[in-house]
This record gives sequence, structure tokens and C-alpha cells, in this order.
Amino acid sequence: MASFVSYLLLALAVLLAIPVTVLLIEILAALSLPQRQLLLNLANETRQRVTVLVPAHNESAGILPTLEDIKIQMLAGDRLIVIADNCIDDTAAVAKAAGAEVIERNDAKKRGKGHALDYGLKHVSLGPPAIVMIIDADCRLKSGAIDHLTKMCAKTKRPVQALDLMIAPKESSINFRVAEFAWRVKNWVRPLGLATLNLPCQLMGTGMAIPWSLIRSVNLASGSIVEDLKLGFDLALSGNPPLFCPSATVISYFPSSVDGAKTQRNRWEQGHIDLILTSVPRYIYHAVAKGNLGLLALALDLAVPPLSLLAILLAALFFVNLFAALFGFSSAALVITAICCVAFMIAMFASWLAYGRDILEPSSLISIASYIFAKLPLYRRSLSGRPTQSWTRTDRKKDE
Repeated sequence: MASFVSYLLLALAVLLAIPVTVLLIEILAALSLPQRQLLLNLANETRQRVTVLVPAHNESAGILPTLEDIKIQMLAGDRLIVIADNCIDDTAAVAKAAGAEVIERNDAKKRGKGHALDYGLKHVSLGPPAIVMIIDADCRLKSGAIDHLTKMCAKTKRPVQALDLMIAPKESSINFRVAEFAWRVKNWVRPLGLATLNLPCQLMGTGMAIPWSLIRSVNLASGSIVEDLKLGFDLALSGNPPLFCPSATVISYFPSSVDGAKTQRNRWEQGHIDLILTSVPRYIYHAVAKGNLGLLALALDLAVPPLSLLAILLAALFFVNLFAALFGFSSAALVITAICCVAFMIAMFASWLAYGRDILEPSSLISIASYIFAKLPLYRRSLSGRPTQSWTRTDRKKDE
């Protein structure tokens, strides 16, 4: 019995060491290795025709700035198409008044961003462009984003992902600032590390440019709430994993309401956890069977849980192994878990030094622990229930 428990704890420690090792390698690569020439020589690259798809569900209150950012960067021959999906507000009218081409979709049984994008692609197929770009209806684009994405996509003939940042509301609580830092690690530091290692990155849902020849062959109408991650893997399975383009930046804002922020985080993290449990083993199998290094890198990157969950798992396993060692069981699992805890802290501290000091002051770091453990109920629900498949617009109204 003692041997079985020791081997079980050792297996759990080794299993948890995999995502920690991946995380540490990505972050150290981003911060310490000489960065490759991520910006290709695009000066002489011809700017191909692009169609920008903007899926929108009840976004009339905030879609205008997004459309203006896109229109400023468009050239002759480009198209801007807003997909007003199951809207009960005046999103379609607002978008039309702003000069966008609008198509409306109403299907209460098939709801979700993936279904909206599939509808948009069918519409575009009547006169397909060279490149399709996807921008969320609540994003802002920095200058040159469309140009950089389009040219890099045309030159490499691969899907290209922009730097996708989330910004916390002004004068926000420590929870929002920690979430903003975690987002930077996930969407900036880690993809930068992968790009430095000449490996692909995940698709992030917005700021994506994909050649028409590739996107026309994938199934977007899956109903998944993490359709961006699934799309990236579908493209990688076909031999076309996405590339990271940090010179193109899209920015979104966390909801200012507590309820809105909780809904948003729950949706993202629930979908991520579901993919880890259901898809990562299959993706790793396909990667190994095909000798596909890019797909393997994406699968291992996906296997890294949300940072708060990873911290909770490390702490829980450390104390379990500590008590087990005190009662005479093998200490091998304790040693591995302790090393993982140190590696995780090094990765987070290095990321904070390089990318987080402007949003998290040193005095606020002690508050991170309370933020992490406050998310225990969220993870308990995510691990015990099925992820929602509906497209629910995030509530961005301030709490009264």
C-alpha cells in the first residue's frame, strides 16, 4: 500500500512538472535568449486584399471605435463586414451608419462566435479575398496593425496572430491588475518565447489574419467557447500552425463590473480547462505520430493551466507530499514538487520584472495569494460542470 501511494504521488508530481517546465522555458526564452527577427522584411511586400470580419452580439454601445480603427487602416479593395449575430439591439443599424457592410444572422439554436464566423465566411466565399482577418467588436487597433498582419500573412502563407492585450479599468482593484498581468504573461511573454524558439503560437480570438486558402477548409461552427484555440489546432493539424506578430497590437478592456469580469474569466478558463482535459492527449498523440514539432509545442503550451489554477495545484500537491513524507512515504515526489514551486516562482518573478512592474507595485504582490485562492469556487465549477456553449455578451456596466 505504501509503495502504491508513493508511486501515485510521484506520478502526480511528474505530471504537474510538465506544464511548469513548459511555462519556465517559454518565459526564459522570451526574456533571456536573443530574439529572432520576428519582424520579417515586409517593406517591399505587396499589401494583398483583406476582408475584415467583425462578429458582434449586442455590441451597438461600443462597436463604433472598433470600426473607426479598422476603416482608417483599410485600403482600396478591402472589405469590412460586421456579422450582427442574434442581436436584440441596434448593432446592425449602428454598423451600417458607420459605413460597414452588415450581414445579420438569427438562429437561436446555433449560438456562438464560431457560428457567426462560419456565416461570415459563407458570405465572403462569393468573392473571396486573399486574406481574412478577424477582429472582435470591442477591440481597439494600434496604428499599422492591419498592414503588419496582412503582409506577414501574405509572405509566410501562414495564419498570423497579433499581440492581444487586455487592460484593466482605471483605478481598478488589485484583482483586475493581477488579471491584466496574467493576461500579459499568457498572450505576450509566452508567445514571444515560442516565437524566439521558432515555434508557433496559439490563436487568441481577435487580431487574427488567415489566408483564404486555409480558413475556407476549417470548421468554425463547432459551438466551442474557445473556438480560437480550436481553430489554431485545426490549422496546425493541416501543417499550418499560427505565427506571432508582436508588431501588430489589438487592445481590449476588462469589464468594469465585478459580475461582468467574473462571467468573462469563467468563460475563458472553463473552456481552457475543458480543452486540457479532453483534447491535449489527442493533440500530443497526433504530434508524436506525425513528427509535427509545431503541433507538439502548441499542445504542450495548451497543457499549461490558467496561472492561478497552476499555483493552487502546486501548493496543494506540495503540502500533500510534505505530510506524506512526514509519515514515512517516499520523499521523491516532495522534492520534484518543491523544485516545481521554485521554478514557478522564478518564472512569475522574471515576468513581473520585465512586463509587470507598471501595473503591479511591489507592495501589491502580497495580495496575489488572496486573488488566487478566491478563484477556487470558479475552478471547482469548471472541473465539475460542462462548459457553456452559448455566446453571452460580457456585462460592461459599472456596478452601482
